[in-house]
Amino acid sequence: MVTKDQGQTILKLELVADLAELQQNMTALLSSQLDKEDHCGDRITIEKATLTPADPASLAAVYLHYERWACVKAFGKKEAKRLVGGNAMIPLKLTPAVEADNTELRLVPEVGTIQADGSLGDLMRSGPVGEMIRDKIRAAILSAMQKGTNLSATLPPAAQEHAAIEKAEFKDAGAGRLKIVLDGEVRLTQEELQMLSKQVKDRLATAKSQLSRSQ
Repeated sequence: MVTKDQGQTILKLELVADLAELQQNMTALLSSQLDKEDHCGDRITIEKATLTPADPASLAAVYLHYERWACVKAFGKKEAKRLVGGNAMIPLKLTPAVEADNTELRLVPEVGTIQADGSLGDLMRSGPVGEMIRDKIRAAILSAMQKGTNLSATLPPAAQEHAAIEKAEFKDAGAGRLKIVLDGEVRLTQEELQMLSKQVKDRLATAKSQLSRSQ
């Protein structure tokens, strides 16, 4: 509890979500979003992806193989021809921010220096392919992160509609483990505060009961 203001009680809100599982599954997650095999178009294979803390942001490094193919007709036969291809590493700095409604998160991406073979570098830096890959990386990480910071799934019902997020930061939880910390507040009337207190006590009682049964 922080203070009381005009009949409302203001509670400090802090939500910490451990993103270590997201870090461990980065390669598989981005492969499911980006891998493609278009016979007459883009072919993308994610080879490795990492996500590390860089307080208050995080750094994603995505290693991929990319090829662009085009189909042409020669002597009445359709053939695929490779136009460009090679390996690339895309570094992406991701900074969490709070949407205007103070309940949703977003990620602000900043692309670092892309390392790529030959002319592939220019395509990744200035073409729509690089932009598409950047947006898919951001969206995949944001979606996974939002599952751990969903206020509706985390807070008791009495507090859900009254919670406001004011700040979000990535933090190093030690040994390179990534976590995200949300700071905000909950404003409740006296009646809502009493309801919240009851819901918290009920949760604790249920947790203790489950623990006893498991032992």
